[in-house]
Amino acid sequence: MSAYRYQKHIKLKGFGEEAQNKLANAKILIIGAGGLGTPAAQYLNGMGVGTIGIMDQDLIEESNLARQTLYCPKDIGKAKTDTLISWLHQQNPDTRLINLKEYINPENALETIAGFDLIVDASDNFGTRYLVNDACIILDKPFIYGAIHDFEGQVSVLNYKDGPTYRCLFPESSQNQMIPNCDENGVLGVLPGLIGTYQALEAIKVITGIGEPLVGKLMIVDTLGQSHLKIGVPCNPENKAIDKLKADYGQAVCAVDLGYTELSPEGLLERLGKKDSFQLVDVRSKTEFEQDHLDQAINIPLQEIHERKEEFKSEKELILICQSGKRSQQAAMMLKEIFPNAPIFNVQGGMNAVRSTKVVVGGGK
Repeated sequence: MSAYRYQKHIKLKGFGEEAQNKLANAKILIIGAGGLGTPAAQYLNGMGVGTIGIMDQDLIEESNLARQTLYCPKDIGKAKTDTLISWLHQQNPDTRLINLKEYINPENALETIAGFDLIVDASDNFGTRYLVNDACIILDKPFIYGAIHDFEGQVSVLNYKDGPTYRCLFPESSQNQMIPNCDENGVLGVLPGLIGTYQALEAIKVITGIGEPLVGKLMIVDTLGQSHLKIGVPCNPENKAIDKLKADYGQAVCAVDLGYTELSPEGLLERLGKKDSFQLVDVRSKTEFEQDHLDQAINIPLQEIHERKEEFKSEKELILICQSGKRSQQAAMMLKEIFPNAPIFNVQGGMNAVRSTKVVVGGGK
C-alpha cells in the first residue's frame, strides 16, 4: 500500500517517515486475543506495524461480546485468533499476521517470544504474566503490561532498558492474594478497550523512540473518577538475574508491595477504640464525606492530595479510607511517593466494609 495511507503520521512533526518505517519493520507479539488484545491489535495493525503475532487458544463466547467488540454473534464458538486475524487482514492487507493458536507455556515461551521485538501482554492472570516476564528477561525483550480490575486499569512498560520488571512491580508470593479475574469480578466493557489502546500507544513509543514510555512508572486509570495516576516503580536488580524458566507458572500469585499495609476493617475499629496516635484520612469527595463518615476522620479528596499535602501528619501513622478501598489504595501509593518514610495503611473494603463490620462487632448503626 502507498504511503498515502499513513500520510497523517508522516506529516506529524516528531514522528514522520522515519518512525513510520520503524513500525513497518517491527515485529510485535500480542499474547491474548480478548478485551485488551483486540483493541491493541486493531490500532497496531491500522498504524502499519509490519508483523503482528496473535497468541491465544480461546474460543469466542457470548459473554465476550460486550467488551471484545471486534467479535460478533456469528463468531460465537470460533477460535479467537482465527476471527481476529481475519478482521485484521481486512483492515490492513499489508500486515504479516501470524496465527499462534495456543496458550503460552514454559515449553513454547522462549521459542515464540524470540521471534518478536516487543511483547504486548494482554493476558488475564498472574501466572502468564510471570512467565512472559521471565522469558522477556532471558531474551532481553520489552513488554507492555496491562491489566483491569473492576473500574480500574493499569499500564506499564517493563523489562525495557534500565526499568523494572513485572516482579519488581508485583513480587511473587506463596500466599493466596490473587486479584479476581473479570469472570469472577466483572468488568465494564469500555475499560479493556481503553487499557488495550494505551498498551498499543506504549508499544508504538518503544518501537519508534518517540515520547516518554511508562518505564519505571505504573499508570493507574480510574474510570469512575476519570483520573490518571502515575506512581514510580523502583527496579530490583535481583529480578533481572533470571536465566531459566520455571516448570510451572500455574499457581503463581503476587503480593502487591507498593509501600503500604492493608488494614482490615476490624483492625481499624480496634485502633479507633484504643485511640492510638494516627491520622485517619477519608479520600472520598466532599459530598460523600458529608453524607457519612467516621468521627475521627478528616476529608482530603484523592484529587486534592498533592495541593493539600501539608495537612498530612507524616510523623504519625496515616490510615486512608474511601468507599470501597480502591481510591484509598491510589492515595496510599501517592502518599508513599510524597512521604517515603511514613507508615501508611489502607482500609480494606473502605466504608462499606467498616459499616458492615460495625454492625456485627459493635452492634451499632
